[in-house]
Amino acid sequence: MAKTKYYVVWVGREPGIYGSWAECRRQTDQFTGAKYKSYESRQEAEEAYRGGWKGRWGQGSSGSGAAAKSRTGRTARAGAAGGEPAERIDYDSISVDVGTRGNPGPVEYKGVDTGTGDVIFACGPISKGTNNLGEFLAIVHALALLHREGSSKTVYSDSLNAIKWVKQKKVATTLPRDRTTEEIWNLVDRAEHWLRTHDYPNRVLKWQTREWGEIKADYGRK
Repeated sequence: MAKTKYYVVWVGREPGIYGSWAECRRQTDQFTGAKYKSYESRQEAEEAYRGGWKGRWGQGSSGSGAAAKSRTGRTARAGAAGGEPAERIDYDSISVDVGTRGNPGPVEYKGVDTGTGDVIFACGPISKGTNNLGEFLAIVHALALLHREGSSKTVYSDSLNAIKWVKQKKVATTLPRDRTTEEIWNLVDRAEHWLRTHDYPNRVLKWQTREWGEIKADYGRK
C-alpha cells in the first residue's frame, strides 16, 4: 500500500497543505518561483507550513518548480495561531495608498511592489481632492499599468469605497466640480473611461490592516 504524503505549498497559486501530488502540482506547475515540499505526516506538514519556507524549502523538495528562487516566497496569515489561515497576502502584487493634507486637500498617491516596497509609480501632489478619490485613481493607475504589461497581479488598497467605485466603474463623491477641483476631476473622468473600455483579470482586494499592519504603500500620515 502506498504511503500517504502531504504536500506543503508555501508559494503557488493557492498556498496550503495538499494530500496528493496532483493537487500540489495544480498549484505549482509553471508557477514562477513556486516553493513546495512533501512530508510524511500531516503534523510535520502543518508545522512546516506555519514556519514558512525559509530553512525548509530546497532541502528534499519535490517537483521541478522547487528549484527556482523568488522574492515572492513569503506568506502572511490571518487567523488563529495553529489553525489554517483565513487569508494570505499575495506578495506578487501591487499595493497602493494615498497621502493627503486635509480632506479635501492636496492629494498624492503611489503604488509599490508588495514584496519589496519598491515604488512602481507615483503621482501628485494634485491640488485638491479627497482620500477616496486618490485611492480610486491609484487602483486604476495600477490596473492600467498591469494591463499594458499583460500581468494578472493582484492590486491591494485599504479603501473599501475606492474598491467599490472601481467595481462599479463610477465614483460617488460629494466633492464639487469647480475651478479648485478641476485637476482631480479630469483624472477621475479619464479613469472611469478606462474602466468602461477595458477588461482586466486582476483581483482588487482590501488590505487587511488589522491583521497585516499598514499597507506597504502607506505614507505614514496618520
